[in-house]
Amino acid sequence: MLGRRQFIVRTAVASAFAAAAPYVARAQGGPIKIGEINSYTAIPAFTLPYRNGWRLAVDEVNATGGVLGRQIEVISRDDAGKPEDAVRLAGELVNNEKVALLAGTFLSNVGLAVSDFARQNKTFFLAAEPLSDAITWAQGNRYTFRLRPSTYMQAAMLAEEAAKLPARRWAVVAPNYEYGQSAVKWFKTLLTAARPDVQFVVEQYPSLGRIDAGATVQAIAAANPEAIYNVTFGADLTNFVRQGNTRGLFERRAVVSLLTGEPEYLDPLKDETPTGWIVTGYPWDQIDTPVHKRFAESYRAKFKDYPRLGSVVGYETFRAIAAAIGKAGGADAEKLVGATRGLKLDSVFGPIEFRAIDHQSTLGAFVGKTAVRDGRGVMVDWRYADGRNYLPPDGEVRKLRPQDT
Repeated sequence: MLGRRQFIVRTAVASAFAAAAPYVARAQGGPIKIGEINSYTAIPAFTLPYRNGWRLAVDEVNATGGVLGRQIEVISRDDAGKPEDAVRLAGELVNNEKVALLAGTFLSNVGLAVSDFARQNKTFFLAAEPLSDAITWAQGNRYTFRLRPSTYMQAAMLAEEAAKLPARRWAVVAPNYEYGQSAVKWFKTLLTAARPDVQFVVEQYPSLGRIDAGATVQAIAAANPEAIYNVTFGADLTNFVRQGNTRGLFERRAVVSLLTGEPEYLDPLKDETPTGWIVTGYPWDQIDTPVHKRFAESYRAKFKDYPRLGSVVGYETFRAIAAAIGKAGGADAEKLVGATRGLKLDSVFGPIEFRAIDHQSTLGAFVGKTAVRDGRGVMVDWRYADGRNYLPPDGEVRKLRPQDT
């Protein structure tokens, strides 16, 4: 178990790190320390592959001589899914360990807490996984950037597909915290704009990690919706699917489901995976682009396992950090902010950019349907949705995001 112990990563393997290569120079001092915080014991299905991903990235950059001739050293802590612990650990990393910047977090409330710490302490923070729109909009600040596509972006991808369905009566089930509430808010807003005839007849908001799946399924069935929008994930998703399958909730009903196509959440369902759900996810074994194939092969060679979406997120988070440090000429927070605004990278999913207007990356997501093959859940009929196509116009973003503070 990780607990709250720290990890020090100082590894070097003979593999290329193309994104950082232009910034390699002769040695200019000791290692660049990065403080990394995540919910390893609370959300291991996602965060442990994520940790493997950033370890691979660090190995690759250090193997090419580091950034600006300096090795990357990661000091990692476990926040146990608690915002107050994350803030305390951020303080320890910055003040005691003297890290140059912060990265990571998974849950939206934890990411928001660390983002506020970054604002108050003028510390650069790259939020890897939390999906809250508030991180880059309502509570956005000068020092915080985000890699993953937000709830707005993924809700927009799914609303686009939902609008094509004949269903008019919709049910909603989502965890009762910022991520779930935001994901529902934007899905309803965007679907209603595209289809003014839809109505939402029942909404269920179970506590994260404590869903009473039987009661939730019963309440949804009683409202007799034609379609369901699901935002649960992890163990809550598994329980919801099992109860829904048992009680026939998904029969003759369309289901649109955020995150469900990620292997982190499909794998536990195995042959219980419902078929035909419209989902966002990661069909890792079907993507045959050269860049992704190289990443997947390197990951499997190092960890003897296949990549999950968390693996990609961890990998690209630290590739982005290395590129930003190189572009900035060092790890000074103000210079990193300037370097990351507009930073362009070739990710394993394709080109991405960190937008200057709101510090959101344009990393996209895969949209497809669920199916069962060889006793396991997979994505089929998928496409890659480029994140830049699922963000509101700049004028709307300026209304949503305050001036940097």
